[in-house]
Amino acid sequence: MIVIRKATAEDIPALYDLYRHLGKHDEGYFEQALEQCDILMAYSDEKLCAFCLLNWQPRYSLYRKLGIPEIQDLNVLERWRRKGIATLLIKDAEDIARAKECELVGISVGLTKDFGPAQILYSKLGYVPDGNGVTYDREGVHAGKSYPMDENLSLMMTKSL
Repeated sequence: MIVIRKATAEDIPALYDLYRHLGKHDEGYFEQALEQCDILMAYSDEKLCAFCLLNWQPRYSLYRKLGIPEIQDLNVLERWRRKGIATLLIKDAEDIARAKECELVGISVGLTKDFGPAQILYSKLGYVPDGNGVTYDREGVHAGKSYPMDENLSLMMTKSL
């Protein structure tokens, strides 16, 4: 059974443990996230296996201007992938945004093959490109300029709630 709940300050050590298992480390990340985001945590058999952020103050200027919350940093440990956990996290985030009377919710997806499963999932869940093209680190890219092909090069998407 999958259980999803909002994180509290007491959950920060467990979130860092999961982050390390994903090969990531960013000191202060979760403390800062708790200040401007809802952090949703997914448990399977009482083990933390995934999380995502619902950011109420996104850096992407269009979302900020229109008051669109952004689902960010959706991570599921490999052992628990393809079990519907990401879908449950997204749907819970959407429900929270809907409860706050948001009309839209945003999400971004990387452009490389590594993000293929996420690209498919977001499309299946009704997310569509926001019409402003690709971004790099949440800023619009410009024709003729070069950008690293990494996780910061992404397509911003929205969904009507």
